[in-house]
Amino acid sequence: MNTPDIRVEKGHAEPEEVAAITAVLLARAAAQSSTTPDHHRGRPKAGWRRLEREGGFRAPHSWH
Repeated sequence: MNTPDIRVEKGHAEPEEVAAITAVLLARAAAQSSTTPDHHRGRPKAGWRRLEREGGFRAPHSWH
């Protein structure tokens, strides 16, 4: 396990700076996972219509 989990692409980061970044990223990940509900909150019905169940003609001035 000699490979680092975080790599600095440009410049030089001290170990304290890498530790601070790691702490911030872990705190944000923990905050997001605790606020996300377990169940999916979707629409109660589909947002689209099946064409075969539509009426044959729609007035050109209607919105539906």
